[in-house]
Amino acid sequence: MHIAIQQPKVNNQIQATDVRVIGSDGSNLGVMTLEGAITRAKSEGKDLIEVAGKATPPVCRIMDVGKFKYQREKEARAARKKVKEVDVRGVRARINISAHDLERKIRDAEEFLEGGDNIRFDLILRGREKALPKSFVNERLQQMLNMITVPYKIMEGPKSGPRGLMLTLAPEKHGKNKQSSSKENQSDSQREGSSTEPKPESL
Repeated sequence: MHIAIQQPKVNNQIQATDVRVIGSDGSNLGVMTLEGAITRAKSEGKDLIEVAGKATPPVCRIMDVGKFKYQREKEARAARKKVKEVDVRGVRARINISAHDLERKIRDAEEFLEGGDNIRFDLILRGREKALPKSFVNERLQQMLNMITVPYKIMEGPKSGPRGLMLTLAPEKHGKNKQSSSKENQSDSQREGSSTEPKPESL
C-alpha cells in the first residue's frame, strides 16, 4: 500500500500574512508576520515550514527542510510496515450442499476471518436452481451465514450474478454477527444441552 507524502510549504511558498511559530527547540514563539518568521528562521540558518496550514493562523515550524522531509518519509515507512494487505479468499457452496461439506466450508471461512482476510462467499445456483424463489434462496444463504461463529461484517452484497448470489465478508474485531446475537437469545438450558453447531436442513 502506497502512502503519499504531501510536500510542505516552505518560506515564501507560505501564503498567510501572519503565522504561529514553533521554534527549532519546540517552544511556542507566538504569532508573527510571515516576513518576520522567515527572517527569524534564516537567522538560525534554517527554514520556516508550514505544518498546520488549516489552522488560524497557520502553524509553522523553524527547522531544516531536509531534516523535516526525512522525518516525514521515516514516519511514512513506519506506517507502511503497520499496514496489513488484506487478502480476499473465496468460499463457494452449492445451495443443496451436504451438511458435512457445508461444515467444512464454514470452518474454512472462519479460519480466513480469524486470519484477518476478507471472504467472497458465493452461493452457486445451477440449472433449475436459478428458478427457485428468491425468498427461499436468501433464507438458505442466511442459514449458512448463521453457522459462522467468528464475528464478521458484510462489506458488499448479497447481489445476484451469473452463478448465483455473492457477498463479501470482512472480520469484525469489535462487535458480534447475527449468529452470535441469536446464541445470546437462547435459554441457558438450550446452550447447555447443545454440544454442536446447528446444521441447516438439507434440501
